[in-house]
Amino acid sequence: MKKGIRNSVAKGCKVASMRSGVLAASSLALLVAPGFALADPSVQLFGIIDIGVLSQSNAGNGKSNTQMATSGLRQSVWGIRGSEDLGNGLKAFFNLESHFDTNNGELHPTGDAPGHGTILFRRQANVGLSGDWGSITMGRQYGPALLAHIGTEPRAFKEQFSNLYAWAYDQLLPTIGAVTDRNTNNDVGIFFNNAIQYRNTLGPVTFGVLYSLGGVPGSFKKNSIYALGATYNGPVTVSASYEEMFDQTTGDALVKHGGVGLAVPFDAFTFKFNYLNAKNYSTVSGDETSRVDAYGLGMDWKWHPSNSLTIAYYNNKDKINRDDETKNIVISNDYSFSKRTTLYAQLAHVDAKKGATIRTSIVAAGVPEQGARTTLLNVGLNHTW
Repeated sequence: MKKGIRNSVAKGCKVASMRSGVLAASSLALLVAPGFALADPSVQLFGIIDIGVLSQSNAGNGKSNTQMATSGLRQSVWGIRGSEDLGNGLKAFFNLESHFDTNNGELHPTGDAPGHGTILFRRQANVGLSGDWGSITMGRQYGPALLAHIGTEPRAFKEQFSNLYAWAYDQLLPTIGAVTDRNTNNDVGIFFNNAIQYRNTLGPVTFGVLYSLGGVPGSFKKNSIYALGATYNGPVTVSASYEEMFDQTTGDALVKHGGVGLAVPFDAFTFKFNYLNAKNYSTVSGDETSRVDAYGLGMDWKWHPSNSLTIAYYNNKDKINRDDETKNIVISNDYSFSKRTTLYAQLAHVDAKKGATIRTSIVAAGVPEQGARTTLLNVGLNHTW
């Protein structure tokens, strides 16, 4: 019996080795095949690798925890992008961008509806055209609402300890495990499937308009999404956004999400304010199930050519479920070894009410501890290429 097991294991290892060899050979063939043209300057292989150590004072039952944490400053990604000059001011372009966890090498979990399978290019898989008139992008892509607020969100939507997570978790319910109240084009209100987006810059204003096709026979509204975002970049930065998602079966609104923001520079400082409002609905009862107000106030200080200090305060509260609230203070410093490599340290103090949920959290892993105060320290290294 043991001999049989050994033979089975050896056979399995051999098959795995053969498959790995085929995959490696196939990948190499793609890279060197005529027409793939990675050597062409119009095609670029790029990425971000980010990893650090996260210590948490209260990880449950009063116990602390220290662990390896991926993507503290920015998400770990790799991708391919390129463009072609078609003449007369017209260009074609494409984007493929995958999201992975540096601590284990796995693809980062998706917020897509169940049944989509493993998503290789979670963040972007699109192609488009651009010219003096703006650009049109088709496929899976970033929504214009989130893009509008990057300059006004107190921590520029950093991957850890920012309202990136209040944004995402407040738009997660229509996909994660949903049977009713379901929209299959939404990945946490950041990435959209089956989408067409128009973007342009007119003077100091950059804006985008996106529509995700629902794909439901006989209806343009069911399972669809529309999103708007605009940024004014002048002496100050002003941002505004709105997006709405519709149920796959009824066509009723599931999520309504809006925001405004302001950033004011002053010498080495930039002062920021951002407000987000997220409403979730049940299409079965017609009731509003949550209404989260997320306030962010912060200051960036470029105190040294290689150092940037950020102080931010977040107060996030669900007005429907009043025990769901967190108050957060974040202090961080980014030290740039070069344009590509950054050492970061960020400290967060979270005061969570007894009913706090991920809807009001700024922590990537969710609420540290309900009805408690928790301190988290994240130190890591971020490298772009």
